[in-house]
Amino acid sequence: MTESSASLSSQPTLTSAEKLLTPVQYVRAVGPQRGELLKNLGISTALDLLFHVPHAVNDFSDLRSVEKLEKDIEQSVHGYVVDRDARELSKGRSLVGILLNCDGHFVRGTWFNQPWIFKKFRDNEHVVFSGKPQRKAGRWEFNGPRFHIMAPDDDIEAAAGVLPRYALTDGIKMDAMRRMIRAVVEDFAALVSDPIPEAYREHHRLPALNTALRWLHLPESVKQWQDGRYRILLDDLFEFQLGLALRRRTWGRTLRADAIEVTAKVDARIRRLFSFRFTEGQDRSIREITGDILQPHPMHRLLQADVGAGKTAVAVYAMLSAIAAGKQAVLMAPTEVLATQHWETFEELLSESRVQRGLLLGGLPAAKRRELLEGISSGTTQLIIGTQAVIQESVKFKNLSLVVIDEQHRFGVRQRAAFTTQSTSPHVLVMTATPIPRSLCLTQFGDLDVSVIRELPPGRQKVVTARILDQPEQARMWLFVKQQIAKGRQTYVVCPRVEEKNDEDSSSAEAVFRNLSATELAGLRVDLLHGRMDREQRHAVMDRFRNHETDVLISTTVIEVGVNVPNSTIMIIQEADRFGLAQLHQLRGRICRGSHQGYCFLLSLTEVPEAIERLTALEKSADGFELAEKDAELRGPGDILGLRQSGAMPLRVADPVRDLSILQAARRMAQDLVDDGRFDQPEFSALRTIVLARFANLLDLPQTG
Repeated sequence: MTESSASLSSQPTLTSAEKLLTPVQYVRAVGPQRGELLKNLGISTALDLLFHVPHAVNDFSDLRSVEKLEKDIEQSVHGYVVDRDARELSKGRSLVGILLNCDGHFVRGTWFNQPWIFKKFRDNEHVVFSGKPQRKAGRWEFNGPRFHIMAPDDDIEAAAGVLPRYALTDGIKMDAMRRMIRAVVEDFAALVSDPIPEAYREHHRLPALNTALRWLHLPESVKQWQDGRYRILLDDLFEFQLGLALRRRTWGRTLRADAIEVTAKVDARIRRLFSFRFTEGQDRSIREITGDILQPHPMHRLLQADVGAGKTAVAVYAMLSAIAAGKQAVLMAPTEVLATQHWETFEELLSESRVQRGLLLGGLPAAKRRELLEGISSGTTQLIIGTQAVIQESVKFKNLSLVVIDEQHRFGVRQRAAFTTQSTSPHVLVMTATPIPRSLCLTQFGDLDVSVIRELPPGRQKVVTARILDQPEQARMWLFVKQQIAKGRQTYVVCPRVEEKNDEDSSSAEAVFRNLSATELAGLRVDLLHGRMDREQRHAVMDRFRNHETDVLISTTVIEVGVNVPNSTIMIIQEADRFGLAQLHQLRGRICRGSHQGYCFLLSLTEVPEAIERLTALEKSADGFELAEKDAELRGPGDILGLRQSGAMPLRVADPVRDLSILQAARRMAQDLVDDGRFDQPEFSALRTIVLARFANLLDLPQTG
């Protein structure tokens, strides 16, 4: 009798759920030593091991010798790397070739315009190519094949069928992991109960959960592995989407808001304040917002726009709609720079208006702060703009009806709810000029309705973007900068950090300021801006730049959001490879905000393939939504908007970017199930218990669902 079976048989009263929590060391084929190593992968129990999802499979179901290869048929071949070459072709194109020796026969794999592939291979490595080969120059050639580099412990001769590949840790090899998982599937998978009712599974063509686990780990075909994996990933995303759907329903049932009607007269009065006509995207967003605030329950809407697409104008319209109805409106921004920028926008628009307004920042003099707080509590101050100072306990609103939260990802996840402390909740509009990937819209903002503005205002020109790779190109760039400054334009130079890390560090803001002031920019008016300056210094620097008393502003990313100087048309980003793609696009959006052509230069000597891919994408595209999808693909979901750090991506095995199609299906299923009330039926009680256990605290759900 094995150790694990002895352990289980000695405890016959254990339930199936309790047996699944058996410490992993007692699973057959594991033992104490491997059990300790598995903890590095977050695996402590039999259940954890069952849900250690393989990230890929080796499909050896049609692994052939070279003599049996056929043209244009999907098949695989294996051999050892004997030659590698990388060539530059005309017009900047490239070709990588990898030659395999397959038992005395030579097979070549080729990749066009993927130079980083070359570094993936080493001489004498054992490699599998999969694809549809062609016969060229007397030998077989795979164009852009899928490839797998065999681990030393992979026994391809003994391999058969479809073999899952798992994340490993030091001390555990792939063959050992497969043996342990085979054992846990055979001994424990049947104990897993399925929280999804059979009729619902059949309607959506889902396998039972224990069947899905067997298909996932011990598949007889790639299709079987895909079907098993789909069910496991769907469960993870489905449970999260059910939590979001429950939160939306809770808001609709329990929270009440002032219904605000925007009449034709109010609409005309607000539009007259603007010197331009709204774009189609702005008008559509306004219709969606005015439809929401007409309801007696709170609006919860996300307004996302590309850089420069005019989201602030829509926010102004929404806030003035609330004020026209006799209510208060507040705008909360993440930084004093951005709050002040918004304040100046409102001051300009409302210069002839009777709207009483105030700017609430953390460092206000005591007397001025006291006066402003009195105006807010009495209701005489109708429009309030500020930082997080607006949600401090000392701030009491008289009749707050609309809250606009700008760049919400820079706040804590729960700060949206900070204003909901009274019987009537305000309508909430969350907005961002960082286009959000679809995957994150359905997860981080999945409880919000979404409005999108893609179009730029008429006359706004596309920024010309180019990488600068060497000193001669830099010299030409600085000459161009001085020519543009002579024409009256201004320039940003953005640096990745404030101070030098060491004596050789020349890319910090302080070092760049010293160096450029003495060399390329000598004789020009150059200023320095970074977040470690005190408030008065920062405001003074920005005022000088805005008033064109400065030609060049050398800065950290403190200028990333909200800074609006239409005369600034050039941006130079030092060590651009150190920035994420979304951040680079956001920085680039600080220029070309007027009628003059804009230029963005990316200084980078990197040879890292992923960084090159990022910078190349920025050169080719000005579409923030397209770049957001690319950024998510390159960096993964958790890093976008800093969400992994906040712990707000509560998924076990799914990846919203990689598994977007599954996420979309899960969202549709969850909304339908909650909206039509079926989720409250007894047959879904097990699933409801799981959802509340996972998400009740995170999403502020009532325990009754």
